[in-house]
Amino acid sequence: MTGHEDGAAAPRPARPRTDTARHYEVWAPAAAERVEVEVDGDRHPLARDTARAGWWRGEAPAGDYAFRLDGGPPLPDPRSPRQPHGPDGPSRPVDHAAFRWSRTGWRGRPLPGAVLYELHIGTFTAAGTFDAAIEHLDHLVELGVDLVELMPVCPFPGKHGWGYDGVSIWAVHEPYGGPDGLKRFVDAAHRKGLGVVLDVVHNHLGPSGNYLPAYGPYFTDRHHTPWGSAVNLDAPGSDEVRAYLIGSALSWLRDYRIDGLRLDAVHALADDRAVHFLEELSAGVERLAVATNRPLFLIAESDLNSPRTTAPRPAGGHGITAQWSDDFHHALHTALTGESHGYYGDFARAPLAAVAKTLTRGFFHDGTWSSFRGRSHGRPFPPGGGHRLLGYLQTHDQVGNRALGDRISAVLSAGRLACGAALVLTSPFTPMLFMGEEWGAATPWQYFTDHTDPGLAEAVRRGRRREFAEHGWQAEAVPDPQEPATVLRSVLDWTEPWRAPHSELLDWYRRLIRLRRERAALADPDLAAVRVEFDEAARWLVVHRGPYRVAVNLGDGPAALPLGAPGREVAASFGECVLDGSAVRLAAESVAVVAV
Repeated sequence: MTGHEDGAAAPRPARPRTDTARHYEVWAPAAAERVEVEVDGDRHPLARDTARAGWWRGEAPAGDYAFRLDGGPPLPDPRSPRQPHGPDGPSRPVDHAAFRWSRTGWRGRPLPGAVLYELHIGTFTAAGTFDAAIEHLDHLVELGVDLVELMPVCPFPGKHGWGYDGVSIWAVHEPYGGPDGLKRFVDAAHRKGLGVVLDVVHNHLGPSGNYLPAYGPYFTDRHHTPWGSAVNLDAPGSDEVRAYLIGSALSWLRDYRIDGLRLDAVHALADDRAVHFLEELSAGVERLAVATNRPLFLIAESDLNSPRTTAPRPAGGHGITAQWSDDFHHALHTALTGESHGYYGDFARAPLAAVAKTLTRGFFHDGTWSSFRGRSHGRPFPPGGGHRLLGYLQTHDQVGNRALGDRISAVLSAGRLACGAALVLTSPFTPMLFMGEEWGAATPWQYFTDHTDPGLAEAVRRGRRREFAEHGWQAEAVPDPQEPATVLRSVLDWTEPWRAPHSELLDWYRRLIRLRRERAALADPDLAAVRVEFDEAARWLVVHRGPYRVAVNLGDGPAALPLGAPGREVAASFGECVLDGSAVRLAAESVAVVAV
């Protein structure tokens, strides 16, 4: 656990006092005869709660604690607010009321109109802590983003990891700074006018440190997911499991003052009940928003291409505020790089047409054939809700899940990166950046783990290399996720933004974000109002955004792009640009935002 940029170890948190009694309760229907709470080595029996089936409760001294079921081994609390010794150790109470929040006057930041910035606490800085990340918040303010989206921060084995193998979903990873570290980060962000979004994982728990099955039916074989048995959202006992997940979500928003949650892979939330889990969750978040007088929101990652995800609950939808748009990413990535393997194949036949379709209709797959899936996929997205789709050039998934974790900046010129940035930041979507993207970071972002179980570590190592070997990679070329050098390579280099060509690209991102904020037409979420002209062979396209044209030349030579009206002003450009009546002449791999 480190709390400084130099990586010096922070002192171990002091144990709480044990001279006062505390109330303990746990849902443990799997216990046949008895449940005990063990506090600092001493066991204390709990009694069945006659009012709530499967619950046990009682009084015992305060301190580090664990539960024992029918004389079994000590287990961490499923609702543990803190795991100071890691996922396998005892739990520790947290007095959320004891934290001294600043009087910032922060009243929240709604999602519509915002620009997001996704970051991973462990690799955002060399120290990999909340406190170290605070030191770079001014960079985000100067960049112009509105919301910082943190990748998952729940505890996982070891020190380093992406966070999607987390357990103890009410707690905070200690090496990052624990509960108070997260609160300090949120408080500092709010003082600077930045909202905070937290990525949470409800569709599975990590393979190590997950003790929920010992307590009760948290998982079910009624459905299966890529991670095995599904989280129990609709089988017997699912009322309590849903309450467990929703309680965790509301705790982040209430106790940590998070402004919104990003929900990982909601298509893996198998639920056949009449009221879907997402609908119940969104209703709970809405009630909390009313109670706290703050705008709170949910963002889903979904592979379904279903407008039901973001449709209002009264209209039969799930009521999620927005969802990630991989279709837009895939179309844009294919247009910029020419890649056509895997799911990019669906977009590679006519990549500029794919970009045009996503900009004007939201989903590329809206009932169309998907060669990658071998079936038709999706349904049409409502035209007025472009802000309900997040648009992005890069994400942790689209970088880290490549064999080498290579960013798009490793293969594209500064000009093409600038073209991609312009299409994202003048789109009708809610834009999101991935940390370091704004300066074309040269550091990769690779897949890394720190599993303490040698068998699991070896299985992950072999599995990743086997996966990419099937796509032609040499096994030794794929980075070892367990090797410390893998995570070190993935840490941002904060000297880059000050050096060319990184500084030029950073200035371009700042200009685009400022332009989006100052000129409302460039942020208009109405998909029906967007028109796109393009020439697939010549490799150019022009996006019509009210009185503005976003002209992009991806070709290898100069080109004259039609504006449809006389150009009045070049609001921003990257590369050589000359207005010529109702056209704009652009050098190869150049872009301009033109007022007509």
